[in-house]
Amino acid sequence: MMMKKMHALVVAAVMLGAQATGFAQDAATTYPNQPIKLMVPWPPGGGVDTTARILSDMLGHRLGRPLVIDNRGGAGGNIGTEVAARQKADGYNLLMSSISPNAVNISLYGKLGFDPVEDFEPIIYVSAVPNILVVPADSPFKTAQDVIDAARANPGKLNYASGGIGSSQHLAAVQFSVAAKIDIVHVPYKGTAPAESDLAAGHVSLMLDTTTCLPFIAGGKMRALAVASKKRNPALPDVPTFDEVGLPGVYASSWYGLSAPAGTPKPIIAKLNAEANAVLQSPEFQKRMLAFGAEVGGGTPEDYGRFMASETRRYAEIVRISGVKLD
Repeated sequence: MMMKKMHALVVAAVMLGAQATGFAQDAATTYPNQPIKLMVPWPPGGGVDTTARILSDMLGHRLGRPLVIDNRGGAGGNIGTEVAARQKADGYNLLMSSISPNAVNISLYGKLGFDPVEDFEPIIYVSAVPNILVVPADSPFKTAQDVIDAARANPGKLNYASGGIGSSQHLAAVQFSVAAKIDIVHVPYKGTAPAESDLAAGHVSLMLDTTTCLPFIAGGKMRALAVASKKRNPALPDVPTFDEVGLPGVYASSWYGLSAPAGTPKPIIAKLNAEANAVLQSPEFQKRMLAFGAEVGGGTPEDYGRFMASETRRYAEIVRISGVKLD
């Protein structure tokens, strides 16, 4: 009798599992049948928001339903990311994931209201914008080696701007200073815009900025000396990488991707991945990304998950070296 009951339970469990799989597949077949909310945990106008709007416009056309942007900035991306983690896992709530809340902040902050790994399903790696070593246009430094030589000759005399403590510019400069074995002083600003303005005016020595500095470079207000990526950036083809200037391994980019709350049905994740890959491979998307120096991504959800995991491990060490901790 006991064996029969056990057999019945096993059969029931298998049937329930098959039903759940069937429901998920049916949901993917009809998905989407309503607008999709895309959480952007940053204010309008920045790199994450700009990328999200380009992606949402083109992906919405492919899916036949609009992707509606919801900007929830604050706390280095933590506020909006936590909100996204608590949404229903039905494919109608997505997150524009990014380097700070989804890789760096777990080491930077004492406590997060979400788990960047357990609370999300990766969908696709969308793009990245590299950090660029820039100096004022009238700076005496013409090369990255000039900066290094001056910093070694005058420890603690050169300073660098950033958009704030723990920002991508700050942690990129930490990598640069460690690799070059130099002592440069951090000058954090309340945002990237004022930091760039002071650099262009010559009030600080240098900055490891993102591609938001491209208009300053094009306008003759800043000079680019090196790019913190594995290959030269198409927007700055004449600017060498740090590898090329003798500082291998200085890689710092603000990257962006698409994620969903944990438990979102796998068939829906697969559909979103396929459609997003088609967008990323389109000439129009690549042209729009190139306009602000972004490198286009792509690949499987598993690729993006592995990438985020590797970045989380890498930045744990960078944050440790920086000595920064935020509440």
